[in-house]
Amino acid sequence: RNPCLYGPCFVIVSFLIGFPANLLALFAFSSKIHSKPHPTDILLLNLAVSDLLFLIILPLKMHEAASDMEWTLPNFMCSITAFVFFSSIYTSMLLLTAVSVVRYVAVVHPVSYHRLQKPMYTVVIGIVIWLTSAAHCSIVFITQHHPSRNNSHVCYADFTEEQLTVLLPVRLEMFVLLSLIPLVICFYCYTRCIVVLYSRPRISSQKKQRAIGMALGTLAVFFICVLPYSFSHLWGYAQGVSPSWRDYALLLCTLNTCIDPIISYFSSSAFRCTSRGFVLRRAGQVVPDQQRPCTTSGDE
Repeated sequence: RNPCLYGPCFVIVSFLIGFPANLLALFAFSSKIHSKPHPTDILLLNLAVSDLLFLIILPLKMHEAASDMEWTLPNFMCSITAFVFFSSIYTSMLLLTAVSVVRYVAVVHPVSYHRLQKPMYTVVIGIVIWLTSAAHCSIVFITQHHPSRNNSHVCYADFTEEQLTVLLPVRLEMFVLLSLIPLVICFYCYTRCIVVLYSRPRISSQKKQRAIGMALGTLAVFFICVLPYSFSHLWGYAQGVSPSWRDYALLLCTLNTCIDPIISYFSSSAFRCTSRGFVLRRAGQVVPDQQRPCTTSGDE
């Protein structure tokens, strides 16, 4: 095992970019839901919370790496840390998928979108997503506390044959249900959105560019950050082992928290307005209300 698994490079990038950006997103969407929230705003608020949970857990993973990959903290913290760490990854994926579906319905089926625009529907979707991720990642507790476990000095590693018998089939299901299917849905939804938008000459080029930005950002999260890690589930099931390179693929998942705020920027006018206002205040500039270039009255 590599003692620099969660190395300074990835953690520093995640914290310096991801943590403040997601805090800004959390503030923007928390403010928006008190007025007239759109489905996308509610989903992106959940995404910011998921990413912040992931970032909060990273220092514990750094402590593990600094201890030569031995878990020196209480055993119950190992289970909780691994559970939050992995469930946050899948929650983010499912939330991004839900955002792509909402944007698809809004662009391709606008009449149906306005009928289904009640915030309660989106809240229920968010709850289902959190519960789905939690249910699948509860395998962490089952595996970590399996009777056959023979190494109490490592956290969610060095699995026995009995542990792998339980773990590998669940990982295969997670690859298909929580990674592959969401990727296909996102690809289809954003492809259709872009095709429809470019077939309508009255749609501004700015909106078309934002749609492309959302699509590229979401696909980057899947292909760069999550798919290599998820593919280790398929590889491990086929080989009957937990691949050693899986730990290196996990490093890429930390970059997820840096890309998600970019997707939020392209997805929500509320986040764009809050971001611009924050930058202007940091620069010491004051923009009168009547001259502000954006509004949070709705999303494109």
